[in-house]
Amino acid sequence: MNPIWLPASLLGGLFQAWRTALQQRLRAELSISGAGLVRYLYGVPFAFVFAGIWLTVQREAIPVFGAGFAAFAFAGAITQMAGTILLIMAFGHRGFVVGTAFSKTEAVQAALVTALFLGERLPLLAWIGIVAGVAGVLMLALAGRGVSWREIWRALGQPAALCGLGAGSMFALAAIAVKLATAELDGVDLIGSALITLVVVMATQTALHLAWVSVRDRDTLRAVCRQWRTSSQVGLLSALGSACWYIGFAAAPAALVRIVGQVEVIFTIGFAHFYLREPVRWHEIVGLLLVVGGVMMALLATF
Repeated sequence: MNPIWLPASLLGGLFQAWRTALQQRLRAELSISGAGLVRYLYGVPFAFVFAGIWLTVQREAIPVFGAGFAAFAFAGAITQMAGTILLIMAFGHRGFVVGTAFSKTEAVQAALVTALFLGERLPLLAWIGIVAGVAGVLMLALAGRGVSWREIWRALGQPAALCGLGAGSMFALAAIAVKLATAELDGVDLIGSALITLVVVMATQTALHLAWVSVRDRDTLRAVCRQWRTSSQVGLLSALGSACWYIGFAAAPAALVRIVGQVEVIFTIGFAHFYLREPVRWHEIVGLLLVVGGVMMALLATF
């Protein structure tokens, strides 16, 4: 594994939590579709800039895109879009912190899928870290109520849980698709392949989402244009966060990147408390500590 995966994963968590906090603010002004659109529409110009600067500095040419790359990049674009919409829907049911917490089951889902279909094996300590992280997510999801099978079942049956779990599944599939797409590019280094994949994925997402709102929801398109100041910030953070994630996926097993990326929950609680003015309760602190412990175990398992 290339060691760049670790700082990339940590920075990806920071930028994603920051971007999602801004998106939550936009939900008051835009529809769910509009809040998702700004991520792609305002993010793709920054993605082009990042890729262009890197290829220029490295003196590398744009590689030829094969059918395999196109298929994996398209799959990554679709699943990431679906995950984003489901995550924003979860916010509307239970709030910013818990909506994000439900989606963090993505780490477990990615680990299981890659183990079954890609043959990526993680050490036992990493799996223990995954379990600890899931326990932390569960603590957040149950909102401080007693952890019993009845409460677990009730929590999982709520709309926020279903949206969050669905978002986690989509993000896990997107991570795997992106990793496979970067592996299809020849003639560029690891970072170059990640940034080129980012451009293609975000351009695809922008085209698809613009086509949808142009036909079905033109009011949303006008609202997105009016909110260009905040939307451009969301786009920049989206491009930065996705660039970090994609570099991490290209450099290490997708499940490991997502396990470490659970530090996003730390940043999420911070943004929820200081930026969105949501109160932080005792069970969120306990859940936070479990998530941090899970991340630390996953890191120890790699050395």
